[in-house]
Amino acid sequence: MLAVWSGGYPVPMKDLFTTKPDRVLIAPSVLAADFGNLSAECRQVLGAGADLLHVDIMDGHFVPNLSMGPAVCAGLRKACPQAFLDVHLMVTNPGDYIEAFKKAGADHLSVHTEVLTPDEARAMAGVIRSHGMTAGLTINPGTDPANLLDSMDAFDLILVMGVMPGFGGQSFMPECLDHVPELRARLRDSQRLEIDGGVGPANAALLVEAGFDVLVAGNSVFGLPPADRADRIESLRCTR
Repeated sequence: MLAVWSGGYPVPMKDLFTTKPDRVLIAPSVLAADFGNLSAECRQVLGAGADLLHVDIMDGHFVPNLSMGPAVCAGLRKACPQAFLDVHLMVTNPGDYIEAFKKAGADHLSVHTEVLTPDEARAMAGVIRSHGMTAGLTINPGTDPANLLDSMDAFDLILVMGVMPGFGGQSFMPECLDHVPELRARLRDSQRLEIDGGVGPANAALLVEAGFDVLVAGNSVFGLPPADRADRIESLRCTR
């Protein structure tokens, strides 16, 4: 299962979040897709140049909304067998879902620092990797980054929320960038920095300049007619 990047070298799909290709990755969030036509929607954006699919999981407790579960992830895996599935667990008890999403075909799981101590976060990163997935640690706007800073070295990816999680279509919160310089200073070369929430043409260049190399885009991709999505994906990529 290989993806060929613009530099011309192959990257194994399983290494998507542990190898730094020479371009920014665009991850359409399936939360913004037409759920009545989900398989076709996801195949279409991948064909239009998207690098991976971002799958938002909400439990109605950690965030005030419910979304999809492992069954939808399994359906995406069946419909898009070569896609990299980036699963974002916006849940209070992420450990309860690791095995289920591995069985459903997830390639990556991101969990929230708000529900874990630094020691718990480190342990969870190990459990996620033991199931053959890469691990991410997420921080919400307004959260003190201390816990994340104390455990971020254990993860493959750091996910910064550009909005308060729970609903798609929100406006970007610039204050989420306040602690990005400190995060960047601590990142290893093999770690990725992802931004999710309010990403669009108006701020993509700013976000890339800030150091993000994975941009999660929901309405700004799926909200367009299919014929316009390839151009939007390339415009968001903003290759450095």
